Amino acid sequence: MLAGLARLPSAAQQAATAPTGPYVPKQADRPEPVTGDEPGFEAIFDGKTLNGWEGNPTYWGVQDGAMVGQITPETIIRSNTFIIWREGRPKDFELKVDMRITPGGNSGINYRSAVVPDTVTPDNKFAMRGYQCDIDGVNRYTGNNYEEKGRLFLAVRGQMTRVVGTRKPIVVATFGDPQQMASAFVPANWNTIHIIARANVLSHIVNGQLMCIVVDDDPPNRPADGLIGVQVHVGGPMKVECRNWRLKRLLSP
Repeated sequence: MLAGLARLPSAAQQAATAPTGPYVPKQADRPEPVTGDEPGFEAIFDGKTLNGWEGNPTYWGVQDGAMVGQITPETIIRSNTFIIWREGRPKDFELKVDMRITPGGNSGINYRSAVVPDTVTPDNKFAMRGYQCDIDGVNRYTGNNYEEKGRLFLAVRGQMTRVVGTRKPIVVATFGDPQQMASAFVPANWNTIHIIARANVLSHIVNGQLMCIVVDDDPPNRPADGLIGVQVHVGGPMKVECRNWRLKRLLSP
């Protein structure tokens, strides 16, 4: 069944269409792609400034309408650091953003996350713990659900998992070959990242390709809400760019 969900249209392939009245189901009807973002999405980055966001300006800035995280040979880091959206702690939501990254880059979008002390670099005020949609320039990890500074790998590409807290995450189903799915993300191009967090179900989608689903049945350790952030990772020089950030808050069940 999950195989049929694996490929969805990206936002770049869609055009806005609004329903004109109440929907009346017909026997011949089948699910169809939505055209454009559904109602309720709001921009959380203005494309000009970092208003509403907080990070170390050594690594974060704005260039050509995009939020840019960059490590140079002169600014190599010893621990991961983030830029953090400070205007809310979303609980249930959909998040969409367009991203591209250099071949040696390693990044990710954190959500339902918290700022934590950094024991390696104590003056790093932007370390985070929480769910992360991985993004990297060699496509080793892109699309995975990795809990930064927490329970680590919760699901990898092509998996639906259940996290229980008393053992490794359980693979409930698989729905694609991880290597083939990696081709959905082209690091040098703009790619649409789509995260859906609804109650304890977390879905990562890249350019319309469903990458993984986590069912988090570990109440003592799962965050119910939290901060959104973007990472620059320990390693060599890199650059990650983000644009068209938009957030849709969902009504909690």
